[in-house]
Amino acid sequence: MMRSLFSAVSGLRTHQTRMDVIGNNIANVNTPGYKTSRATFQEVFSQTLKGASSPSGTSTTERGGTNPMQVGLGVDVASIDTIQTPGNLQPTGRLTDLAIEGNGFFVVLDGETQAYSRVGVFSTDGDGVLVDYEGRKVLGWVADSSGNLSPDRTGDNLTPLSIQIGSNMPAKATENVQWIKNLDANSALGTTKTTAVTVYDSLGRTHTVQVKFEKTDVNKWTWTATDPTDDSTSDPGTITFNNDGSFHEVDHQTFGFTPQGANAVSLKMDFSKLTQVAGPTTVEAGAVDGWPTGTLESFSFDSTGVISGFYSNGKNLVLGQIALANFRNPAGLIKLGNSLFIESNNSGRVEIGPAGTAGRGTVAPAALEMSNVDLAEEFTQMIITQRGFQANSRVITVSDELLQELVNLKR
Repeated sequence: MMRSLFSAVSGLRTHQTRMDVIGNNIANVNTPGYKTSRATFQEVFSQTLKGASSPSGTSTTERGGTNPMQVGLGVDVASIDTIQTPGNLQPTGRLTDLAIEGNGFFVVLDGETQAYSRVGVFSTDGDGVLVDYEGRKVLGWVADSSGNLSPDRTGDNLTPLSIQIGSNMPAKATENVQWIKNLDANSALGTTKTTAVTVYDSLGRTHTVQVKFEKTDVNKWTWTATDPTDDSTSDPGTITFNNDGSFHEVDHQTFGFTPQGANAVSLKMDFSKLTQVAGPTTVEAGAVDGWPTGTLESFSFDSTGVISGFYSNGKNLVLGQIALANFRNPAGLIKLGNSLFIESNNSGRVEIGPAGTAGRGTVAPAALEMSNVDLAEEFTQMIITQRGFQANSRVITVSDELLQELVNLKR
């Protein structure tokens, strides 16, 4: 049989494979996070009809060398590569839609398998767990009850992320009260100023503490606080100012009371931000910690994947952080289907950490990454592939005609 016949058949097969790849790319042109593929060809081994010969010598009467005579035996698929260039971002306005700007993959749990995806179509399920569109749990790091994330955020301590709308934030009793603004330096001795500050107990109930400031000497004021439970007055403390009106020291700065049914409240009064200069007395409470009980009402993501929860008491707290995975050779990942990838022997080991670190990209909230398929390129490759298929078909036709001529010689 003719070698050209088999070469052309291999050409048909490889061009069909390339058309399969092109068709799949075009089919996924609107698939979020899809990465286009490319098929490349290589020559199959060649049959040597005559080997190369070396020159006989340098004399003009001697023969020179000759090149080998080889006939190729067709073509084969060399590789089908995944092109991991990022796609454009499409804003969606949907809170839990996330896209990655730059390198990296979201980490999801597919049964017992840890898989990786560029598709950030996420939502919360009935248990408040963050999942993808097929219910796979999104992995990251959960913050503690105070909103602190572990400094050691690697792939060894990943856990499913949970956003429990309606969950409670416990009340926190007030511990620190900072006093700000001014006490009038021109005030006469015995001048008083009373101002109120609202504080919280361990049950989240509010209490109004009256604090009185009284000028007792040049550059000196005393302060006393009234117990909101029985109207008793605390022992006085003395605030001393420097000659330039800046704060110098205070000899006593704590005050406490015990509300009914709650833990004792112990307040530390910080007067270091007070001044005593000529001007109106404007002293008031500035920063006051503590808060009442609240419920989680909403949440948001930032560019590092941190999830912040917003509570009915006006407080916000970090709930967790989405993990991103990176690989030295992302093109070496194995496709699982459903826009998922897993490691392969040639992808390199997975490197998991927060977004924006160690070459990982950032997170774009309320957006999705579009497919990186270039339709103009795909249609161009389709035409080239079609012509290649037609040309190989023509080779088969001509080879068949030649064989027919050989058969006809028998007549």
